[in-house]
Amino acid sequence: MPFDRRVLLTRSTALLAGGSLALPALARAQTAPATPPAADNPRLSERSMGEAAAPMVVQEFFSLTCSHCGAFGRDVWPQVKRDLVQTGKVRFVWRDFPLDQIALRAAVVARYFPVEAYEPFIEALLTTQDRWAFARGIDHKAEIGKIATFAGMSAATFETAWADDETARGILALRQQGERQYNIQATPTFVFNTRVVSGGIPFDRFAQEAARV
Repeated sequence: MPFDRRVLLTRSTALLAGGSLALPALARAQTAPATPPAADNPRLSERSMGEAAAPMVVQEFFSLTCSHCGAFGRDVWPQVKRDLVQTGKVRFVWRDFPLDQIALRAAVVARYFPVEAYEPFIEALLTTQDRWAFARGIDHKAEIGKIATFAGMSAATFETAWADDETARGILALRQQGERQYNIQATPTFVFNTRVVSGGIPFDRFAQEAARV
């Protein structure tokens, strides 16, 4: 999903209706340098799957409200996980790159899950985007909350996560680091060790790139 950096994280106010997302400090993040994420915030630690010694490390920069990211999560990721990650060929690393406030808040909620429950939750979000992200007139917070509850998160923890501005700012700082390092122009963007591949790709292309160690 191509994006304009000038309007990153500033979708229309209609998209934000029904949720307490009007955070001036975050709205300014599109132009002001982000504060480096707190080193002591465990919620900002790496989320990954696969063997540490895998010959290929693939980073995916993704937004939970990106339809192309959703298509990858739904149509390609299951085979990548089965054929490449679980066989020791690839270590897969998720890098939050939220394109709007809804994606940012959902990313924070995901990081409140235990590390082992992170992947199932974000895949649930990516494969049900039509239910919580794109439908008009919906309460985005409430719909994400339903999915989080189904995944085992308590209502109290969800409310804490949704209001966690510190982790949200940390995610934005990590997004800016990734943008500067890899010159990201679209989501998803995949980094195969150091090789950048932009946009959604089918499994065959993914496997081909992963084999180029």
